[in-house]
Amino acid sequence: MNILVIGASGAQGGAVARRLVGSGHSVIGLTRTGAGLPDDVKPVIGDLADASAVRAAFDGVTHASVMLPMVYSAPVVDLYVRNIATAAAEAGVRRLVLNTGTRIPSEPTTVAAFETRRTAAATLAASGVPTVVLRPPVYLDNLCAPWVAGPLVHEGELRYPLPVHARVAWLCHDDLATATVAALTQPLTTPSALSLDIGGPDVVTGPMLAAAFATVLGRPVRFVAQDVDEFEKALTHALGASTAKGVAGTYRWVAENDGDVYGLNPAELEAALDIRLTRLHDWIAARPWHDLAL
Repeated sequence: MNILVIGASGAQGGAVARRLVGSGHSVIGLTRTGAGLPDDVKPVIGDLADASAVRAAFDGVTHASVMLPMVYSAPVVDLYVRNIATAAAEAGVRRLVLNTGTRIPSEPTTVAAFETRRTAAATLAASGVPTVVLRPPVYLDNLCAPWVAGPLVHEGELRYPLPVHARVAWLCHDDLATATVAALTQPLTTPSALSLDIGGPDVVTGPMLAAAFATVLGRPVRFVAQDVDEFEKALTHALGASTAKGVAGTYRWVAENDGDVYGLNPAELEAALDIRLTRLHDWIAARPWHDLAL
């Protein structure tokens, strides 16, 4: 297989690219600058807005993993996705896997981060290229951010902008990579376009998540439903105002509409992709929390 990973310089796409390389596949990473790619990933320089560059990136590609940039302008995302769909179809790609980066509510919303990905999934599914759409919930790796790990370690407070009662199948990047590689490489006895909610094996509320941390860290930890405006402010410093606003919009919607949108039946996911997922306690125990809190 000759696999193109769009988004390989980011945390999610990078995890996928590293897993593919480790499995012996030839991996190409489409990047604007050539920087930030995992080891042994061949860079192809180009912008998703440039149709000719995207076609060049797909030259000789048999499979593709797509993680779109954290851009939520509908015209911009539509252009990116049309270029990907056209190039993949022209290249005769055998399978394409789209990671939406978020769950997508069943009914349309006014949240750009949801709706641009809903449209992207529909466009790629209609491209004629066999497509698998993976819809993750919230990433455990988000908890490694200093504004989360700091209060967790120093104050015993796990602060995150989700309702206390929301049941979440928190997913780690390693399991995202596992699911993506399976969706790319395994024979799937399914229709040519398949959509799957993915997530981790432990579906927990905020207090249940805090209790898991308390068990591993050996100290009391309580969950605090962080104010979304406060979260957006912290995220702005890391990702910029536009991206932070787009991401925060999803948490506002969840708080106001559906606290269970991030749930999952993990057994069904493991059976569908023939994978095994990382247990929550094991993931927590493997992280250097005191170092992350500095």
